[in-house]
Amino acid sequence: MVVQQHRLRGGVCAVAAVVGVGMGVAGTTGCSAGGNAVADARPPGDPVAVVRNAADVLAGAGTAKARTSMEMAAGGTRVTIRGEGGYDFRRSMGSLRIVLPKDPAGADEHRPITELLAPGALYMKNRGAGVPADKWVRVDTTTLRDGNLVTGGATDPAAAAELLRGARTVTYVGQEDLAGVKVTHYRGTTHIARAAEVASPRARGALAAAAKGFAEDSVPFDAYLDDAGRLRKVRHHFSFVNQGRTVAVASTTLLFEFGAPVVVQLPADRDIFAGKVRL
Repeated sequence: MVVQQHRLRGGVCAVAAVVGVGMGVAGTTGCSAGGNAVADARPPGDPVAVVRNAADVLAGAGTAKARTSMEMAAGGTRVTIRGEGGYDFRRSMGSLRIVLPKDPAGADEHRPITELLAPGALYMKNRGAGVPADKWVRVDTTTLRDGNLVTGGATDPAAAAELLRGARTVTYVGQEDLAGVKVTHYRGTTHIARAAEVASPRARGALAAAAKGFAEDSVPFDAYLDDAGRLRKVRHHFSFVNQGRTVAVASTTLLFEFGAPVVVQLPADRDIFAGKVRL
């Protein structure tokens, strides 16, 4: 993985690019409301078991609306990308509208990118220079060095939950209020390789790729679950080394309105761009 400056539709955006296909990555931590933890020495169940089970509970919940954010810090520069949409956890499919930041010169924001998430694949529209406006770019996420945990500018919500299956150290922080919902806050460290071994079949390939691509296998996280055990918010801290410098990426996923309708229609083969993507 390399840090580069890429020009997207007339502006320059600092991104972390996966060699061959990557797109901008970065995000913000401010996509969701938080609260102060309430001291409580009695966690509701074994913290490790509760966190590891988050992906299964989401599959049972079905669908949810989602907001994502990603923030990259490297060399004193901080870049932010935000996303919003919906996700179907039973099918491991979702749709996000990704908004890139303004370029350093202060030009207008870039056109939003539409992303469709599916098992083993990422579809992007308005991808950038060199791709016709009416075409989609399809990326095989099992070939990406990060398994699309950061490449698309948003972590796939299912992958964010599946990653918690590799948690080995989890601490109960306390009860908090998250946008009017009572949640339990857990903090810990998960391991990408372990998560890949025990992930559901739909997520296993991408996580296995990520296990090989990241410089650090361990990923610190903060997870917030409601009384039904549903993951409401998760924040992962990824890091990789580029030219001797450590680049930090913080990815946050916020889930709400469980049961909301989510319709994902993947593009036909004729609508997928077959040419080379210019980064």
